Amino acid sequence: MLPTLLTIVNLQRPSRKAGIRTRMGSTAAKKRLRLGNVRQLTLSDRAGSGRLSEPMLRRDNVANRILLALPQASLERIAPYLRPVDLVAGQALYYPEEPIRYLYFINRGLVSLVTTMRDGRSVATGAIGIEGITGPDPLFGVTNALSECTVQIAGTALRITPDVLRREMAENDAVREVLQRFVQTIVTQLAQTAACNQLHSLLERCCRWLLIAHDSARSDSFVLTHEFLAMILGVQRAGISIAAHRLQEAGLIRYRRGHITITNRRGLEATACECYERIRAQYAELFTLPRPL
Repeated sequence: MLPTLLTIVNLQRPSRKAGIRTRMGSTAAKKRLRLGNVRQLTLSDRAGSGRLSEPMLRRDNVANRILLALPQASLERIAPYLRPVDLVAGQALYYPEEPIRYLYFINRGLVSLVTTMRDGRSVATGAIGIEGITGPDPLFGVTNALSECTVQIAGTALRITPDVLRREMAENDAVREVLQRFVQTIVTQLAQTAACNQLHSLLERCCRWLLIAHDSARSDSFVLTHEFLAMILGVQRAGISIAAHRLQEAGLIRYRRGHITITNRRGLEATACECYERIRAQYAELFTLPRPL
């Protein structure tokens, strides 16, 4: 799967404990969180059409940067095919080698990309927030997921079928241009994140990811586990505990059992590495940024 927006390249070799988790949970538990159990917020399909029974999408209700970057006419063209859904923390949207049935424009929340080794260990290789779309691979001829895609911060999304979006790319220059520009940002971030992982401290990188999570959660308070932060940063959970304690002592966050509250965003931005602002500036240029909270 193309890692949407927040592709992570960790060039350091992690230990078995460093940011790696073993797949857990029964098959039944996984099925309860699978794609088919995404709760629909409103509206039903017209039989066989894939369209919603009535238009409901308004630009002032949209935070996804890809959708915000579209001209109004282009947004109105695809609006009838966008279905609003809830995203539940821990829910798997895709599993490797399975067909990608839907693409999700994240409107609030954070989704991780997880790669699993033969021995069952897994590591987060990227994340998708409000600036991205999950699983764009079918738009470029890849029909099956390459990675597991799992919700880390609960929220909402607007989902669409790949065939509809492929058709819009073929027929609508604006849609095609925005998605091509989006892919361009992925390539840029690959290089930026590779440098970040080699040159910046754990504390700086942790602040960067807390800012990313804050942006996509669209709330000062959200749930984000030690496990995910350790997986995405390629360190042991003990390292996350130390970093979180330092940030809490500095008055930048409150952190208790995975519940995070950002108490001083400016201080967090000042402590984060330069990569956060550099990537945000790229999106400010390429896409329309969402309104402040």
